[in-house]
Amino acid sequence: MKIVYFTHSLASCWNHGNAHFLRGVLRELASRGHEVTAYEPAGAWSLDNLLKDHGEKGLSSYRSLYPELSSNTFNEDIDLDEALAGADVVIVHEWNDPWLVAAIGKLRRGGAPFTLLFHDTHHRAVSDPKAIKQFDLDGYDGVLAFGETLAEVYRRWGWGNRVYVWHEAADTKLFRPPAEESDRKGLVWIGNWGDGERSAELESFLLRPARTVALPLEIYGVRYPEEALAMLDRYGVAYRGWLPNARAPEVFARHLATVHVPRRFYVDMLPGIPTIRVFEALACGIPLVSAPWQDSEGLFRPGTDYLVAESEAQMERHLRAINSDPDLRKSLVENGLAAIRNRHSCAHRVDQLLAILATYGAAAPTEMSA
Repeated sequence: MKIVYFTHSLASCWNHGNAHFLRGVLRELASRGHEVTAYEPAGAWSLDNLLKDHGEKGLSSYRSLYPELSSNTFNEDIDLDEALAGADVVIVHEWNDPWLVAAIGKLRRGGAPFTLLFHDTHHRAVSDPKAIKQFDLDGYDGVLAFGETLAEVYRRWGWGNRVYVWHEAADTKLFRPPAEESDRKGLVWIGNWGDGERSAELESFLLRPARTVALPLEIYGVRYPEEALAMLDRYGVAYRGWLPNARAPEVFARHLATVHVPRRFYVDMLPGIPTIRVFEALACGIPLVSAPWQDSEGLFRPGTDYLVAESEAQMERHLRAINSDPDLRKSLVENGLAAIRNRHSCAHRVDQLLAILATYGAAAPTEMSA
């Protein structure tokens, strides 16, 4: 099949977590013989910030570790008839401009012979529904939602059985345990500040517990305002700035454990949706401790694949246990890896996507209802 994906950015993972998943999925599709083409808008916010902060060198890890991937840059004068010629499947990510979403939907509505899906991987459907409802999805065959609670929002909006749960997952061709183990020390947290969505939680479930149990802590991420950096300094945290996602496995390999601190929207309003960092950390074979998070879809086995801390005191106990108990670390690593390898790799998600597309006949999609 010829598959065309319109993303915010394939090249940049600067504050753009969907790039992690998309790279793995597109690479997997290509390895199975599908023709894959990606488009990203000129002036993409993520790429602009990456280049401003790091220049072309900031793209070196992506280019060296994903040599088979590339993307085409477009603007409003794009010839969509030409761009989509021969396409069997077109997927449009929600972080695109409304004009593009509408224009591609219009082509499909006018009889374009491809299956057209809208891909939503954000909390805006509940945190800012007007931002999503501005998209004209008339003409779209279906919606890919990265969790059941988000899929339910679309069902309430009338999509019925045309919305599909398509969780993110780990690219296990890159995210895997190190070939040879070396000394591991301290904690690492890879994540962006999050616009204040989890400031208190980061202090309660990461910064204070790390200091209390005397585990050195390194943090990687972007968009940390001055007050956040001052807080990290008060807690003696080593702040390392932006990390190319392709280099995350080598960083995980140097550390004893990592922590998951979900944003508030994914705890209160969209439970059951982990960030991609959970999948990636477990795939790299590093013990993980999570702040409170409801795995309502049974993606993992909490307490077995990773530990859950319901309070700051419990986080401290878990960190002490991981630090002192090699058997616990070994068990968490083995169980977490098994969860990813059995259910949550990008290869699994490609299997799911192809099964969804098969319901439309893939290259010969069903006629849309009026």
